[in-house]
Amino acid sequence: MKQVVQNYKSGELAVLDVPVPGCKPGGVLVRTVYSLISTGTEMMKVSEAGMSMLGKARSRPDQVAKVMQSVATNGVPATYRKVMGKLDSYTPLGYSLCGVVEQVGAGIDDVKVGDLVACAGNEHALHAELNWVPRNLYVPVPDGLAPQHAAFGTVGSIAMQGVRQGEPQLGEVALVIGLGLIGQLVVQLLAASGVRVVGADPDPARCELAERLGAAACGDPASTAVENAVAELTDGHGVDQVYLAAGGGSNQPVELAAKLARDRGRVVDIGKCRLDLPWNAYYEKELDVRFSRSYGPGRYDPSYELEGRDYPIGYVRWTERRNLACFLDLAARGKVDVEPLISHVADFDDAVETYRRLKDGELKAVTALFRYPEQAGATEEAEAPAVAVPAVRVKAGPARAARTSVKLAFVGAGNYATSMLLPHLAQREGVELSTVVTTTSLSGANAQRKFGFAKATTDLDAVLGDESIDAVFVVTRHSSHADLTRQALLAGKTVFVEKPLALTEEELAGVLAAVEESGNDRLQVGFNRRFAPLLQEARDHFGARSGPAHLRYLVNAGRLAHGSWYLQQGSEGSRFVGEGGHFIDTASWLLDADPVSVYATATSGNEDLQVVLRYPDGSTATISYVTTGPSGFPKETLDLVADGRALRLDDFVRASVYGRKKWVSSRLPKARDKGQNAELAAFVKAVRTGGPMPTPLQSLVATTAATLAVQAGLAGGVPVTLARSK
Repeated sequence: MKQVVQNYKSGELAVLDVPVPGCKPGGVLVRTVYSLISTGTEMMKVSEAGMSMLGKARSRPDQVAKVMQSVATNGVPATYRKVMGKLDSYTPLGYSLCGVVEQVGAGIDDVKVGDLVACAGNEHALHAELNWVPRNLYVPVPDGLAPQHAAFGTVGSIAMQGVRQGEPQLGEVALVIGLGLIGQLVVQLLAASGVRVVGADPDPARCELAERLGAAACGDPASTAVENAVAELTDGHGVDQVYLAAGGGSNQPVELAAKLARDRGRVVDIGKCRLDLPWNAYYEKELDVRFSRSYGPGRYDPSYELEGRDYPIGYVRWTERRNLACFLDLAARGKVDVEPLISHVADFDDAVETYRRLKDGELKAVTALFRYPEQAGATEEAEAPAVAVPAVRVKAGPARAARTSVKLAFVGAGNYATSMLLPHLAQREGVELSTVVTTTSLSGANAQRKFGFAKATTDLDAVLGDESIDAVFVVTRHSSHADLTRQALLAGKTVFVEKPLALTEEELAGVLAAVEESGNDRLQVGFNRRFAPLLQEARDHFGARSGPAHLRYLVNAGRLAHGSWYLQQGSEGSRFVGEGGHFIDTASWLLDADPVSVYATATSGNEDLQVVLRYPDGSTATISYVTTGPSGFPKETLDLVADGRALRLDDFVRASVYGRKKWVSSRLPKARDKGQNAELAAFVKAVRTGGPMPTPLQSLVATTAATLAVQAGLAGGVPVTLARSK
């Protein structure tokens, strides 16, 4: 494999062929997609390597002190050989990247091969095609976050740790000195925390960028602009916090911090700048000077970084890894925008030339990224496959007249129709069961005898051509749903189709084409759980929410009997495509939104699935669909948590809501009401009155697309974006 290295003695930069690192226990082998060039830390190291020996000594007095100690202990000759040997060696560059897990070491169970991860560490997240990364220095990349943005994870964690050290509070004012990469991220994190920010940097372009990203005002520290902005925002008291994100040998940042901080303000050093504190200024204001150590607690601790020993969250809330995950979450939810910080993307093979241009000032960049050869051109396609969510387009037709009763026809009279739908309809006042269409004469005759249909036939056209029939129920095998629905819509019928609406994107598009052609959007899919009285009552007690929610849905589906037509995946689609829409629709109804992305993983044979849905406000829903659970365990259990409240549904038998007050439903009879009767009542009412359908058509389309995206995600092993048509 190839890796960027530097000889600190000569300053030489090279891309070397080196052995592939082994995948040791406690970590993963990651193939890099993008790595980030730190134009601050890395370029300082590159510049130092180009200095004379005297210049190196002046720039690193701490290392000179170590050399002198070694001379006193070991003598000049031995120390000279040791120092020259260390200087005349290749050292790695890089510490922040995003890549794909290529191999998983023993003891790792939170990621798998093919997962996208962000990695940190100047020994483990190097500018190299492959890196071995220990457990606490990588995190999975959230759905929807581009790999080039996830490559900012480490520098984002550095900025975040600095902000945490400043302990910002709502309404405070902060000064950020130095608007390079770290400074720009600090500005955004502070703005997201409700803090007003003033920036200071001699570069006008960086000042303008910081203002675009949330700063209230920015200016050259040598001018009066910064001082005036601070005075205006603080009523002359001075800023609550100062963040030193500048580098170099000037003492101006430290002096400016003392001048513009309020009494007992906080000064946080994040960058590597000169720190000759003016004693009187710092003493008189009793300024609280703090240091921010890299990515957060755990940094430089071998037991944490190399051995994977985490710190208990009750004692250390924000570790390196938790900071990394938090920053990626903010970026995925759009709270931090790193795209404007990317000044240049270079091919990895051009690494040496890129460093030269950065060093010589030919390339001006806040951030530069390396794009790796095997990913170039293919990453964009592989990282974000999409399933279309077509927009519903229909011309408003004439209002439908209300009627005293409705005539219904059934296409199909199998077990579900005769056990879960027809018993409710046969007893409903104002409903006339007109015609039942089946493929065999005897099944039609049985349905006619049991439920009182006026006619039984095997001729579908007899139903579609009968103008007296108001609505058609499509309750056949899955492979025929889309086509029968399309025909019924074109015939002007209101349609109730059992799930699924479609088995493919093409079938879904065909149904919507029929809606557009006919102007008939009177369609309902049998997603009945949102109509379950117990779940509706629990939702009412839970109330509205303001923040993102987390929903967990366990479906203990059980094994199918041998010979079930549900197992005919070639013609009838997968089992989850057949009934998974139930659970996606329920989650979307509870979260009051349609999903924007889907990630799915499965056991061998795709029998047991884990489906993660992501929603526009950052909410997530996890559906565990298992076929290997015990038969005595409840079939469906659901938990919804948000805003300090929790809702629990136990298999449509009991529900509870926990918050300021606890609500627990009375236990229902053994027969679970999953909402079929209420859904049918709402459907019949819509047909009778001409009012809106019980579930908006766009919601039905979004749920169907999300269900289809599960299959696409299983095939590709990556998150699938749900792309909405405009």
